[in-house]
Amino acid sequence: MILASASPASVVLTAATAVAYAVPAAAARRLSERAARNALLLAWLLHAIVLAIGLLGSPPRFGFAPALSVTAWLVLTVYAVERQLFPQLEARWALAGLGAAAVVLALVFPGTALHPSASPWLPLHLALGVASYGLFAAAVVHAWMMMRAEKQIRQAADPHAGVPLLTLERLTFRFATAGFILLSATLLAGVIFGETLYGPGHSIKWDHKTVFSILSWLVFALLLLGRARFGWRGRKAVRVLYTGSLLLLLAYAGSRFVLEVVLRRPA
Repeated sequence: MILASASPASVVLTAATAVAYAVPAAAARRLSERAARNALLLAWLLHAIVLAIGLLGSPPRFGFAPALSVTAWLVLTVYAVERQLFPQLEARWALAGLGAAAVVLALVFPGTALHPSASPWLPLHLALGVASYGLFAAAVVHAWMMMRAEKQIRQAADPHAGVPLLTLERLTFRFATAGFILLSATLLAGVIFGETLYGPGHSIKWDHKTVFSILSWLVFALLLLGRARFGWRGRKAVRVLYTGSLLLLLAYAGSRFVLEVVLRRPA
């Protein structure tokens, strides 16, 4: 478990990444805009190197903590791109704290080695699944900012501060739609190519991961249908998004956490 497969170099690199994230997280209001941006960029680059070492090592390892770490990195990537378009976005401190926690968690719980009989296509399948995690996580972050903006409007705050509410709502559903497409592709690949991906005897089975994945897909399908047909928006849509995201989190990260940490056996 803890640091079981970590080399001294990866420990030092992870510590450097966590510190680089902690700077803009802890001192967001005391740093200049340029200093905070540079610190977050350095942390993002170090995080990418840490992920590459863990996922492309010999043997490659994966688990609930690496999945969350990749998800955090993808959300930060989305934020970095969006901030070029919307400089008013104000979530740097929260995302930096998320990144710091994610890299440390992945060091403590590095996951298990991938099954030797698994297909070389398995990393692509996992990448699709984690990418859907990242897109839904980005949707959740935007939904949170949308609710915060709505609260500020109710409190008669400056209407010109931050990203417009309708823009945040539009971005939230765009990320949710993209995440739904990738989640659908991931589930379809698992159903059709289960034995090819995971090896003989590893076709689809009705375990916790499968059940929660299908439940989350149904909830997201309901969300997008409700948006298209009934104009769902605001708190109702956000509650459905949060519910689907929680189910998706339980599907992989939750089930792997129970196996790796609670039961201490490979998934």
